[in-house]
Amino acid sequence: MEIGQKFNKLTLKEYFFYIENYKKYIDFNTLGIYRSILENEKLSLSEKIEVRDYANQFFQKNFDFLQIKDPFTFFGLSTLGVNLTIADERQFWNEIRKNQEMILKEKKIKHRNFGVYSKHSCGYETCNLNGLMIRQGSFWTEHEMKFDSNKNRWCAKLNSLRNKKSRKKEKKIIQELIEIE
Repeated sequence: MEIGQKFNKLTLKEYFFYIENYKKYIDFNTLGIYRSILENEKLSLSEKIEVRDYANQFFQKNFDFLQIKDPFTFFGLSTLGVNLTIADERQFWNEIRKNQEMILKEKKIKHRNFGVYSKHSCGYETCNLNGLMIRQGSFWTEHEMKFDSNKNRWCAKLNSLRNKKSRKKEKKIIQELIEIE
């Protein structure tokens, strides 16, 4: 069976029904459900929180993986009904970054090309690259997963050049000492 309508047009009862019977529908999409909770204008704030909590009973793993797939949706859902200061918001984003790194390590995933990180979305409607899959680390990348544990390639190159110079100097100094004696 198919649902046949957009998730963000559902009512509270319909949300509960479709979430409870999600296995019966071929076009059921957990990411779509979570995004629609934020986009739905028919639901009040308390109803959105209720739907989010009910969906988490069935799809907790998907909700946790949402931190990697679409962190902006995860942030929006997690902070529904919460007044955050700028410091709280930054702290929350730092926690999301730590959780992303931890999840990728646990699942032994080495690439970081997921969800919003894998598609071009510059914000311009006229851009011909919008929605196009992009290569990780390319010029067209807007968002990248960056962790504190990342190695800086430029620093490594500078260190190798510095070590190379010091080795050459050592050889010169040793040659000079040998010549003097």
